[in-house]
Amino acid sequence: MAISHPFDREAPLAVDMEPDKHFKECTMCGKVWREREEFLGDRDLSVSGYIAHFKELELGLFLFDHEPCKSTLAVKAKRFIDLVTGPAFVERMTGTEECPGYCLHKTELRPCPARCECAHVRDVLNKVVYWVKS
Repeated sequence: MAISHPFDREAPLAVDMEPDKHFKECTMCGKVWREREEFLGDRDLSVSGYIAHFKELELGLFLFDHEPCKSTLAVKAKRFIDLVTGPAFVERMTGTEECPGYCLHKTELRPCPARCECAHVRDVLNKVVYWVKS
């Protein structure tokens, strides 16, 4: 099984941000997080899900609940792709015996044990779920 993947771990994390823009803004209450680390470290945010995009994995969405205003925020997986540390596989295992089906259930946040193309995104998701809150 091949263990290489075409994504660039060194690419800028904010590939869809314009210069001098913030990382994320709550569409409900207007709170602004200038940097990714500020966003991930916010005690008022918790990861609530992941919506896979099977054609382009980095376009999947990480979902965060913002407790003060009861809003849910979506952030593209590519905004966190530089956090990948494990191997990235090129073969998709979705629908096979090896696949536990985690990516098919948006509230399933566990890392995937399969040697699957989708596993690196779930590895990143796990890091985000357990990010130390300040």
